[in-house]
Amino acid sequence: MDYLSYNRNAWNSQVRKGNRWTIPVDSDTIRKARHGDWSIVLTPRRHVPQDWLGEIKGRHVLCLAGGGGQQAPILAAAGAMVTTFDNSDSQLEQDRIVAHREALHIDTIQGDMADLSEIADTSFDRIIHPCSNCFVPELQPVWNEAFRVLKPGGRLLSGWSNPVRYIFDAKSLEAGELVVRHRIPYSDLNSLTPSELQELIEDNEPFVFGHSLDEQLGGQIRAGFHIIGFYEDDWADENDTLSEFISDFAATCAEKPANL
Repeated sequence: MDYLSYNRNAWNSQVRKGNRWTIPVDSDTIRKARHGDWSIVLTPRRHVPQDWLGEIKGRHVLCLAGGGGQQAPILAAAGAMVTTFDNSDSQLEQDRIVAHREALHIDTIQGDMADLSEIADTSFDRIIHPCSNCFVPELQPVWNEAFRVLKPGGRLLSGWSNPVRYIFDAKSLEAGELVVRHRIPYSDLNSLTPSELQELIEDNEPFVFGHSLDEQLGGQIRAGFHIIGFYEDDWADENDTLSEFISDFAATCAEKPANL
């Protein structure tokens, strides 16, 4: 099955369902951003440290697999020159809706986060990559492409899922039970039974892939990045069972060496 086309349609469906990551920011948020009062998230709750971002006015920023009318409009209102790259045309449309509503300029490109061939080398100062690499089966191409399109001294700010999330049976976890079931790396396509996969398809939920720490952290280093910042996060405000025991999300700030 073509996971890319399937996930595009599934995320278009998430927009129709009103998934929290598809709901555009309001006008008050944009007004505040224009006056320097703004923040963004890469993971469920924690705001990205401002020193990770640095000065963004006039900077070229790529929101990688980050459509939905949230990060991109805030950054554009704060003065950045923003491009959103996303697999879902409906998620890109959410950015365009806010841009039109608030008289912002946001460029949008539809495509696979692992293939940025439409973008020239050293095009961006910052890449904002919220928790979305769980929707592609291979991570190294994502890190390699991000490194290529960043300018020397540029930064990749990425959020990602701790692989511990994927060792547990999902339905048991929803019921508040921690039942170890899966190996890492995890894949909906290979780790679920045929009936479970069919149920996922019928519900039009995106296919998910759980990547190892070596793929998440080691992959960025192999691409050439220096990791200069790290924090953890969780769903604690939403009574997630796993969050009672461990922070199940993380974010990294990775820098492309300036002497390249």
